[in-house]
Formats: sequence, structure tokens, C-alpha cells
Amino acid sequence: MKTLIIGGVAGGATAAARLRRLDEGMEIVILERGGYVSFANCGLPYYIGGEIQDKSRLTLQTPENFKIQFDIDVRIFNEAISIDRERKTVTVRNLQKGETYEKIYEKIYEESYDKLILSPGAAPLRLPIPGADSERVFTLRNIPDTYSIKNFIEQKKAKSAAILGGGAIGVEMAENFKRAGLDVTIIELTDQLIAPIDFDVACAVHKHVRGKGVRLLLGNGVKSIEDLGGTLKIILDEGEVFADMLLLSAGVRPESQLAKDCGLELGPRGFIVTDDHMRTTDPDIYAVGDVVEVTDFMTRNKSAVALAGPANKQGRIAADNICGGNSVYTGTQGSSILKAFDMTVASTGLNEKTAKRLGIKYEKSFTVSASHASYYPGAFNLTIKTLFDADTGKILGAQLTGIEGVDKRCDVIAAAIRFGATAYDLTKLELCYAPPYSSAKDPVNMAGFVIENLLTGKVKNFHWHDIAALDPQNATLIDVRTEAEFSMGAIPNFVNIPLGGLRGRLGEIDKSKPVYVMCQVGLRGYIACRILTQRGYDAHNLSGGYAVWSAIQGGRAKTAEIPVPSHGGNSAASPADPKTKSTGPSGQGTEKTIAINACGLQCPGPVMKLSDALNSAADGDVIDISTTDPASAGDVEAYCKRTGNTFLGTTEGERKGVSVSRVRKGSEERVCPNGVRGGNGKNFILFSGDLDKAVAAFIMANASAAMGRKTSMFFTFWGLNILRKSQKMNVSKDFMSSLFAKMMPRGSKKLGLSKMNFAGLGAKMIRFVMKSKNVDSLEMLMKQAMDNGVELVACSMSMDIMGIAKEELIDGVKMGGAAYMLAHAEESDMSLFI
Repeated sequence: MKTLIIGGVAGGATAAARLRRLDEGMEIVILERGGYVSFANCGLPYYIGGEIQDKSRLTLQTPENFKIQFDIDVRIFNEAISIDRERKTVTVRNLQKGETYEKIYEKIYEESYDKLILSPGAAPLRLPIPGADSERVFTLRNIPDTYSIKNFIEQKKAKSAAILGGGAIGVEMAENFKRAGLDVTIIELTDQLIAPIDFDVACAVHKHVRGKGVRLLLGNGVKSIEDLGGTLKIILDEGEVFADMLLLSAGVRPESQLAKDCGLELGPRGFIVTDDHMRTTDPDIYAVGDVVEVTDFMTRNKSAVALAGPANKQGRIAADNICGGNSVYTGTQGSSILKAFDMTVASTGLNEKTAKRLGIKYEKSFTVSASHASYYPGAFNLTIKTLFDADTGKILGAQLTGIEGVDKRCDVIAAAIRFGATAYDLTKLELCYAPPYSSAKDPVNMAGFVIENLLTGKVKNFHWHDIAALDPQNATLIDVRTEAEFSMGAIPNFVNIPLGGLRGRLGEIDKSKPVYVMCQVGLRGYIACRILTQRGYDAHNLSGGYAVWSAIQGGRAKTAEIPVPSHGGNSAASPADPKTKSTGPSGQGTEKTIAINACGLQCPGPVMKLSDALNSAADGDVIDISTTDPASAGDVEAYCKRTGNTFLGTTEGERKGVSVSRVRKGSEERVCPNGVRGGNGKNFILFSGDLDKAVAAFIMANASAAMGRKTSMFFTFWGLNILRKSQKMNVSKDFMSSLFAKMMPRGSKKLGLSKMNFAGLGAKMIRFVMKSKNVDSLEMLMKQAMDNGVELVACSMSMDIMGIAKEELIDGVKMGGAAYMLAHAEESDMSLFI
């Protein structure tokens, strides 16, 4: 018997090797259009970035090795151009330019078969974008594509790259372009990266990727491309981007034209239809890999998944059945994983958006656990979003993000889903434990425990997206974290009652109202809910706690500029080498460096450890504090400003996901007795968006600046409207954000009066009076303030809540948070809340 295979990568190569192992006498021929077979296509980005340096490592097999090891005839540069099902032949075009194949075959020839396997894969989607034919525009599918990109970077000395598409390849290439030394921008039409995961999980990825210096333009598309000779001008739906090169990574299309031309059945999206034995509608033709339509394991609907694991399994199954076996493909679960700089992102099974679209009944939970025992050095937080059946507890899907341990947890859950496990089963799993690798209660067990508590009625959950609808008048909102944690950042309207003092303050909580409780990750919130529930309160716990909520707030913006690494409050200071072990302000090298490991600790753990170290250090000593919390660098900088110590900057540690912040105890300006630096600056906090209050604030701010005082104005909630541009900006928003935008005044010229506004007539009257009295308008006062060096800071958290994008604010406004404002306040002798 003779089996002919079209396509020699993944599924095709696997099928060929399996056929030989099952039948030593079979004639096996592989036709491969390109010049390589069985190559590591998933490893291509890492060769471009330099992680894989030996190009030969990308080729897993060669035609010669196939012949020697398996006695398989592999013909590279041979393209199948048509199939004659009746005669059981394939017409082939020989593309080989050398002498070897031309001596054996004609340029176009026929090859017969008894069984045929189609494994042509899928090709990158080429969108009909004007200018996409430029030599500076690339796709990435095979080894020649890889060499072209790498050669272009090296020969053209490329400095910047744009990526159209934020899927797995787009994210992996962003990292590897950065490794190659390029500035990188990702342009994605939807509001998130990595489509198989949900928006709330993707936000953590957005925050991490932006923190690595990648610019994300989400909710934006490419209209056209102009090659300017030395660079590309990429015109977007909103704005434009300049880059030396552009990678198209906007999805794939199946290479199914051969199948279509010979009359095989295709699905609605052009993928080849097969049965569970991988047979097409012709019993002698099989199809495997990215070109086939598959059954979704969870929904039983038809789907298509471009993953190497399913392709290899399908190749094996096709070979088994050709050789008389009865192997069955039971469906694709969609288990996938990718590396996004230091973060690992994995998913398996059903995601929430698919469940909603299909009307599947589900519930969800968020759990945040340490990757291994928290007392053992080097633990990282690992977040799991689990979908489950609200009645039975059957696990439907999971999405995970973290630095370490993500892969094995996702694999465990993927296996559990495949065998129909419930949350109760997850609690019973006996998983390997030793402090360097896990915890006695593994994160998978913890996910099961949390869901079990929900199913058995021990606790009620609410989620991050429910917070906006909570009315403090009709519900009690409690944050049970410590006062220190609360001071470093909190959700608006939540009142701080630390868990340790909750029982003693129950009299402050109205039993007639529902109580919504939050903590850092959900554990203390659960304990608080148990206390309250057993005392007759209707208590609800925030799933995933502040950690999940803050990650979503930090990653949900549609567009973000490249973050600029901070070098601390001392303009003369620069980030020091964390390996330096002797330093000091005098430069004499007599002061010591103290290394503090705060990895795995959640806010405010790192700052508290830093405080302890500073208390025992001598003036001039340097503290190197290693953390795994992405927010720690900002917290440390704010802490230094508040306490009079010198922030020397943050560098990446030797381990992935670890950052090292350097702090020198003391500074040229000594610490005051109460630990707060003195100063004569002025700090204004504008909560109000009333015209009269805004005018008064800017008059005082200009007076302060004229007196030579350092002046800062912090705008939060309604005060943000003062900073909005008057013209409407084309910014993509969700429904609630758009609703807010329509109800709020757009810019300073639309502000009303706090008293006697009379539907806007009062504001017009006061502006007329100001002009007649030669009082500058609010807009002129704002310009004067900025010209005089007054710092205008917009509260980024308030912007997220109210749906205001950075593009909607006037130029020159900085982004900041509560810690940023407090640092200014403590350098001032006056803070005025308006």
C-alpha cells in the first residue's frame, strides 16, 4: 500500500513516522512545498529574539534523516497542485532548482496513492490593506520568513517594529523584538490581547507587557501603510504610528484550496470537514492539523484550533486508522500556553465570553495563590479564573496567569476537565508538595475549595464588574485589609475595618443592608464573610480581591504610552547596579548594602520589610529589596518621598519576574523627627468639577507658583472634567463609560456653577462678569498655571472608573495615583481639598 502525505510539518510528519512504525512495508511519500520538514514553527520567534541562537536547532528532521531512519521519501520544494480522486493521483509541481530532483522527475508530474493525508496547515491572514506589499511588511509562518525578519533587523539596523494583531504570535514577537533591541507597538482591533482568554484575565497581561516597554494600541485597526523609504507610516483608525517594520499577525486562514477543488466538503469558514477518525468525505483521504474543522470538546460545536498538540494527535490517529486501527479524535479542548516576557498565560476549556455567547449556565471564581510555599524564597502570585457549572460544580474551563508554576496547574486542570471532574474532585487531588515546588494546599486545590464553599452556601461571591453598581446608601462596603494596605490603594466607597478588629466593630454595620467585603486576594474576605454570615448578615466576598480588581484597572485602558522607568526623586541619582555591595552618598565606599528578599509578599508586605530594614540601617546604607509584585517599585518610590530616604531606581533581578529596588537611607535633606520631609510646596486636590471652584483653585495655584512654590494639582472624579478636551475624541469605550461621558461636561468651557447655575445660564453670566472685570478666563488661568510649572496630575484610578481615556485630556497632564498625591502632600506645608 502507498500513502501520500501533502505537508511535512507537525501533523504530516507525525503521521508519516507513525505509519512506518505500524507498517514496515508501506510506501510513504511526503510532498512539502517549502524547503523544510518537521521544523519547530513554535520556536521561530525565539530565534529572531536571540533566545535560540543556533538556526539548526529549528530543524527537527531533514529529508535525509527521514530516509535513513524511517525509509520515507521526503520531497521538499514539491507542490501538490491538484487531486484526481477518481484516478487517485496528485499532480505535483517540482519547484527544486537544483539538479537532483530535475534528473528524477519532470517539472510537473503525477504521483499515485492508495491513501492520502492532507496536512497543508494554515497561512497567515493577509488583510487587504493598501501598502501591505512593502518590503518592510512581514508575516511569520516558516523558516524563510524567520530568516527574512532577522536579516532585515540586522542589515537595515531597524530600531522599531509594529505588530498588527495581539494573538499568541503577536505577543511572543513583541517580546522577541524587544530582545532584539527594537521599540515595539502592538496594534489590536479588539479591546484585549490573546483572544482565547477573557478580558479580565487579559488586563493582567496588558499591565505586564506595558511595564516591559511595549506600547499597546487596543481597539484600533490599520487603514493603510505608507512606505516612506526609511520607515513606515501606519495610518490607523485612530491616529498613526511610525515604525521601521510591520509584522502582520492578524490570524490565519486554512490552506484548503486543494480540498475544495477536488470536491471535499468544507465547513463555513473553509476548514476541511472530517469525522472522528480524521477521514474526509472521501474515505481514502484523511486531513489533519490546522486545516481541519474539529469538534469542541466542551460545547460539541464545530471549531478550528491552530495548535501543535492537536495536530500531532490527529496525525497519529489518521495513521492508526489507515493501518486498520480504530483510533478516535474526541475533540479539541483548546489547552494553550504562551510566554509574555516574564509572565506565563495559559488556558483550557471554556472561556466566559464563549459561555455567554452560547447561553451556557456557569459561575466563576478567581483565586490568587503563591506558586510555592510563601515562606520559601522566590514565590510568585498565580491567578486562576475557573469556570464551573453552578449546579453540579463540573469544571468547564480555566485561565491562569503568573510567573512560575502556571503550566503544571493548567495541565492538571486540563486533565481534570478531560475526565469530567468537579470542584469537589479538585479538592481531593493529591498533588506533589515540597516548599520549593508547591504548597500543602496547591493552587488547584485552593480553586476547588473556593468553589466548594460557593456550592455549599458557605459564602456568596461578587465580582469586579459588580462594584460599579454598588450603592453605598443601600449596602455596606467593607475593606478588611490592614490600615497600611488600605493606605496604599483602595476601591472607592469601601470603608476600612481590618479583619482583626471586625468582631469588635459589628455594631457599626447595619444588619438590614447587604454587606460587600473585600481583601487583597479573597481569603480574609471569606473569613470576614463567615464571621458576618453566622451573625445574621447578608455578606458577599469579592472574588480575587483587590489584586484582581487593581490588575483590571491597570490593564483595561485602550491605549497607553510607553512607560518611562523612574530614576527616583533625586535628579542626580541613577539606577544603581544591584550587584554593587559597597556604596554611600560620600562615594567613599564605607557604607554597606543590605539585601532584602520580599518576593511573594503582597502589598504592603514589601514596604513593611523595607521599613524594618531602614530602621536598623545606618545613614547612607543602601537597601536592595527584591520583589515580585509589579506595583512595588512605585510604592517604594512613594515611600521614600514620604520618609526622606533616597530612591535609587529599580532594575530587573537575575530571576525572571523579580525586580530589585534600591534605597539609600537618608538624603541631603535630612529626615524630620516625625519621619516626614518638610517643604513649602502647595498641594491642591480637586474633587469638584464646578466652574467657580476651578477658577478659585487655579487663581491660588498661580499665586503659589508666582511665589516660587512647588505647586501640584491633583484631579480626581468630577474634577477630571476640568482637564477634558472640548472636542470629542474618537476613543473606543464600553457602554457604561460611554454613558458617563455623555452625562459629564466635556472640558472647562462646559462646567457649571456650584450655586445658581440655572441650567448653564449662571456659568455664562459669571464668565461675562469675569471678562468685564479683566479677570482671566479659566482656560487662560490653566495655561498660565502650566506655563508657570504647576504640575497637573490626573488620578488614573478615577479615570478608569469614569471611563475617561488619556487621549481625552488636554496635553501636559501627568497620570498618578493616591501614593503620588500623598508624596506631594507631604512635601508641602498646605494641602487644599476642593
